[in-house]
Amino acid sequence: MTVTDHRSTGPTDVDGGPGGDAWAVLLPAGRYDAERLVHHDTLELTVPPGVPAPRPGDPVAVLADEPSRLVALGRVARLDGGTLLVTYTRRSFDAPVPTGQVSVAGPVTPLAPGTYRELADRLGPPPPRRTWLVSLDLPIEAESPAEAVRLFWSYVRELGPAELPAFVSPSGDELAMQAFVLGVEANQDPEEDD
Repeated sequence: MTVTDHRSTGPTDVDGGPGGDAWAVLLPAGRYDAERLVHHDTLELTVPPGVPAPRPGDPVAVLADEPSRLVALGRVARLDGGTLLVTYTRRSFDAPVPTGQVSVAGPVTPLAPGTYRELADRLGPPPPRRTWLVSLDLPIEAESPAEAVRLFWSYVRELGPAELPAFVSPSGDELAMQAFVLGVEANQDPEEDD
């Protein structure tokens, strides 16, 4: 079993940063899908010159645009030059929450601490974690097991999540297995496509 507790989303942060500041960070175009597809512990963004800068420890609401929705919470880990590093504390990429009347002006926008708390409350507590079985099965012709493994990783790297279905089921309930392609459920039964 692969243990990812060190990567788990901790309790919701609702306190302000060192100066009571809170921020909204807007994901760049196309980044939402990338963040949703692969688990990342941090988010790195470029902050244009002249934009107000958060400080390490400040809480961050991570938003996706069009329509505006909250997809994660985090804390500023560092700001070096124009690079902002946010450590995720809570993710909700699969179930984003509408932000309502929250408006952002660019990639980084100061938020009133009350607005940040309201967004964090909308997100709610993280759902309970459970164990899932995830597999990727490929029939591979090879001369040896070692060659088969090498070809397997070549196919995975070449085809990737856009073409290879990953199969997932709750541990102990393998009959509930579902196929996912690009992070969303995908029907793999050719008879049902007709």
